[in-house]
Amino acid sequence: MAAISEPFAKGNSIFHRTDPRARLVSAFLLTVPMALLTTPWAAWLSLAIGLSLILPAAYNPGKVLTRLFVVNLFILFLWLFIPFSTPGQAVYNLGPLTMTREGLVMALLLTLKSNAVVLSLMALLGSIPVQSMGPAMQSLRVPAKLCHLFLFTFRYIFVIRNEYDTMTRAMAARGFRPRTNVHTYRSYAWLVGMLLVKSWDRAERVNNAMLCRGFKGRFYTLTDFNFTAGDIFFITSAALLGMGITAYDLLQRGFI
Repeated sequence: MAAISEPFAKGNSIFHRTDPRARLVSAFLLTVPMALLTTPWAAWLSLAIGLSLILPAAYNPGKVLTRLFVVNLFILFLWLFIPFSTPGQAVYNLGPLTMTREGLVMALLLTLKSNAVVLSLMALLGSIPVQSMGPAMQSLRVPAKLCHLFLFTFRYIFVIRNEYDTMTRAMAARGFRPRTNVHTYRSYAWLVGMLLVKSWDRAERVNNAMLCRGFKGRFYTLTDFNFTAGDIFFITSAALLGMGITAYDLLQRGFI
């Protein structure tokens, strides 16, 4: 059965050797301040931090660039709309549309922050195997339902995909060809509805099977979590970086 690729989960870098719980906490302490930045210079600083984190992780550069390409492909659409929809000082006229300086600054700010957050999460969380991330979340008192939802999504996303492929092949075998007409829309609506029904039925069967095996609402792992002084230093460093970029952002805005 297919599975979600985890190309960054294996390695021997400082991130791979750090306790998964420390990486989860550090990711929160660092990326939340990054997402809240409001000035381009602070965003440039956060991007530099993201790059400085990804380098010691010793990831495959091609895979890192592939993931950044996917993210920036979505950000490209922001550059097509935000510069023309944000009011401010006009810098270029394209027919009835006006590109503003404030719109360009906003698009640049979102681009820098998005790449900084993605690089930081790639370094801190990409190095954690999913089987270890769920128990680590439980250990940090993350709500059990959220942990279960995360793990079950990882486990069964491809089971649902296989159901979808089976139903689409059955539709094609019966002569269905997608077109832009009411029949096609109705057929896809029935397809989505049946997929939800099948997912619900499988969820009930999985739940009953787990209850029969004594499931008590908690997943267990063979991963040995070992919190050390180095992990405390790791979290402290992330907190200081987060506070540093926040202070620099406030300085740029004139609040300090």
